[in-house]
Amino acid sequence: MRFVVALTGASGQILGIRLIEKLIELGAEVYAVASGAAKITLKTETDYDEGYVREFATKYYDEDEIAAPFASGSFRHDGMAIVPCSIKTASSIAYGIADNLITRAADVTLKERRRLVLAVREAPLHTGHLRTLTRLSEMGAVIFPPVLSFYTKPKNLDDMVDHTVSRIIELLGVEVDYKRWG
Repeated sequence: MRFVVALTGASGQILGIRLIEKLIELGAEVYAVASGAAKITLKTETDYDEGYVREFATKYYDEDEIAAPFASGSFRHDGMAIVPCSIKTASSIAYGIADNLITRAADVTLKERRRLVLAVREAPLHTGHLRTLTRLSEMGAVIFPPVLSFYTKPKNLDDMVDHTVSRIIELLGVEVDYKRWG
């Protein structure tokens, strides 16, 4: 299993961190990339920094490293997740603005008909956001706002994060055990 995980500047950095950790625990290779804004938000929201991601991922890239292998369709991977995904990044992908490694890799993922999961973190959404997300869905992306599931009766924030991340992993095509409805 080989996945690309990107972190953008939206709130919810712990979701991206836990996604990388869980995929590694499941034996996957994880090629990680973080935007400049993600690095700032990561420090603001968590006790982690870029160094942790760089150390933990199989391979780490900055958003300006456009020569990274997953910027090409010839690099085989099983899917890409952008967690969290800012509206800026979603909009760039929806309209073909592949001006950094994250948006280029997402564009390649879509053109190669691979799984692309976007954990879009924005609320409320205006009509322009909704049109962007609809366009992405029509292009083949899975739009997965990280909405909390209370039927799991979470005891703490970690329970909610792990449930959300497990759902994202499943959307990437990996079987994972987690508490389900009913």
